[in-house]
Amino acid sequence: MIEMLKSIDPARGDVVGEIAITPVQAIPQVVARSRAAQVGWAAMGLSARAQAIKSAAVQMEARAEEIGALISREMGKPLLEGIGEAKGCAAILVEFVKENAKALEQETLDDGKVQSQLRFDPLGVSVCITPWNFPVWMAQDVVIPSLVAGNTVIFKPSEKTPLSGDLWAKCISAVLPQDVLQIVHGDEEQGKALVAADVNLIAFVGSRAAGKHIMREAAGGLKRLVLELGGKDALIVLEDADLDAAVTFAASNCFRNAGQVCVSTERIFVHERIADEFETQLAKRATALVQGDPADEATQIGPMVDAAQKAHVVSLVNDAIKDGARMLAGSDAKGNFIRPTVLAGIRAPMRIMQEETFGPVACITRISSDAQAIQLANSTPFGLGGAVFGETSHAQRVASLLDTGMVGINKGCGGAAGSPWVGAKESGFGFLRGKAGHRQFAQIRVISIAK
Repeated sequence: MIEMLKSIDPARGDVVGEIAITPVQAIPQVVARSRAAQVGWAAMGLSARAQAIKSAAVQMEARAEEIGALISREMGKPLLEGIGEAKGCAAILVEFVKENAKALEQETLDDGKVQSQLRFDPLGVSVCITPWNFPVWMAQDVVIPSLVAGNTVIFKPSEKTPLSGDLWAKCISAVLPQDVLQIVHGDEEQGKALVAADVNLIAFVGSRAAGKHIMREAAGGLKRLVLELGGKDALIVLEDADLDAAVTFAASNCFRNAGQVCVSTERIFVHERIADEFETQLAKRATALVQGDPADEATQIGPMVDAAQKAHVVSLVNDAIKDGARMLAGSDAKGNFIRPTVLAGIRAPMRIMQEETFGPVACITRISSDAQAIQLANSTPFGLGGAVFGETSHAQRVASLLDTGMVGINKGCGGAAGSPWVGAKESGFGFLRGKAGHRQFAQIRVISIAK
């Protein structure tokens, strides 16, 4: 009997659809097929592989609204944002593949005595395990570089968003040779089996705890790893900041996708001289946000992905209030919903300042100096992104002392085109995007000739 995985709509509680779970005992055969297909896929060469993958853009564009609607139904993202994610991935696919291929072109080094060729060859079989909060975007970030590099891919979408992940992957696999991209469905049992299997690379986006497990399990075979493990991003609002701009950014980055974003702002450090106004304005913005059915075009904030995630967020908020925090905006709501929440009077030892919240909660701490802000911002094991708002040169000085992979000055943490997506400390191992990121999906090989 085939066991089925049900996808549940977190807003309504009904079943979106179901899909067959891959039996754990079948995974060695899946890996074997990938291993066999990899020889021919690698032999096609970089240019031919890139051309094949680019042709998937047509089908992705044709099915973007269908994929986007599934994203919205499966994880609660507002419908327009779900469609925007799917259309955005389709729109950039061709350029993304070109960028990948450019990064993997052979290079020549010559010092007058030795000429060396730097080649970027396939690693072999790649396992890509991706999360539910951006089920297409994060899949594209790891599956496409793996394929362009000449690896075959076994893709496991999150068990919370299996249908949207499956449909996106089928748009890609339709233009590829058989078994170059295979899909495995299931939960952590299937994920653990894939990590333990005879594979060469594991690309994972998800929790820090799961990333540590993968690193331990991969150590025996020294499997290559690319891990993006979430964050506890800080926003520092300096005394000379544009207050309205800082509030606008906080209202967006704390609450978008119901706070279920790896670079969501979870900690805000505001200079005490402007803190009263900042708190008042952010509470007003939070209260004004429209929360409701993701299918309603007026909805700005949807639900938590499931009851377990809601319970985690509620627990952190309740503990903070017990420890002295003040709620300026927010409340519990029916089902899996949580109203956008603003907490003031937050102190560093509170659980909510140490654990990843992944919910629509803004935590405000007043600071009296740059040094205090920097010390507090750096006081967690996380180090993915962050932002500093203030006079530009002042903000740059502060940003340069933050232990994060990415920092935005008067903006979010995302960089210019070609920048990597990179975490520091326990927020990542390896990184994505950009020339250096794409090369992490390949084996660098140096072939040298004496002149």
